Amino acid sequence: MKKITTILFLFFLGTASSQDTSAEKNLRSKSKDTLSGWDTGGTTSINITQTALSNWNAGGQNSLALNGLLSLFANHRTDNRTWENTLDVGYGILRQGSRPAIWRKTDDKIDFMSKYGRKTTGNWYLAGLANFKTQMAPGYNYPNDSVVISKFMAPGYLLGALGMEYNRNGKLTAFLAPFTSKTTFVLESTLSNAGAFGVKPGENIRNEFGGYIRMFYKNDIMENINLQTKLDLFTNYLDRPQNIDVNWEMLISMRVNKYITVTLSTQLIYDHDIKINIDKNGDGIIDAVGPRVQLKEILGVGLAYTF
Repeated sequence: MKKITTILFLFFLGTASSQDTSAEKNLRSKSKDTLSGWDTGGTTSINITQTALSNWNAGGQNSLALNGLLSLFANHRTDNRTWENTLDVGYGILRQGSRPAIWRKTDDKIDFMSKYGRKTTGNWYLAGLANFKTQMAPGYNYPNDSVVISKFMAPGYLLGALGMEYNRNGKLTAFLAPFTSKTTFVLESTLSNAGAFGVKPGENIRNEFGGYIRMFYKNDIMENINLQTKLDLFTNYLDRPQNIDVNWEMLISMRVNKYITVTLSTQLIYDHDIKINIDKNGDGIIDAVGPRVQLKEILGVGLAYTF
């Protein structure tokens, strides 16, 4: 994990050193209320992919994939204070075959963040952050759809942090929090009894105390192409602090016209407390269980509306 963490830091350092252009625009358009000082807005998108085959000699399966995204924000900024709030909700399903057609989940997330900062000097703020993450629907150990491996609030994560933030016009932020609490919820009896997601067997909650770093960057890298990326790092002071939890997300949005967009989103997760089944020789038999780097990539073309 030290190599992964080093690569991620180098990526952000390289990104931070790039120059801003005068034509920079936010991925999300903003509607500013000059009376209240609030910037509010958001983006919603739906991507659909279909494959239909009939007497197709090359083989294959009929499929239909749907992915939806809702991203909202409400930010308040004055000369000395900032208050940022975001809510990201995503869900995706896939159906393959027709006898019978089975829907399977491909994406599922709820991510709410609220951060308040008071300026100290230059671009530095004394800041506090709260972050909540979970999912909406049960997840299964496909192709076995009778074994639930996750569901709403299993896991759920609540993080509270206090530290300093470097904020350069909202495009680049680096939040450093030496005082951070992380609570993991597993409110499902089967999963809690198995000790899933780091809780002790039979318990529903695990509390950790440690250090936290959150880095965020967004910019128009080319005309009509926007890059947005964020990196979360957490270490538990009280239990194996060398095991760093990593969550790195990236979104590239390419706008074709007012309503059509192409999006590429990726997510990398490493959490030493999440145990994953391992098939070492590829024979279909589980040989071990342990932590692994988790990767997700979604490429979509569809309708998008920004408000």
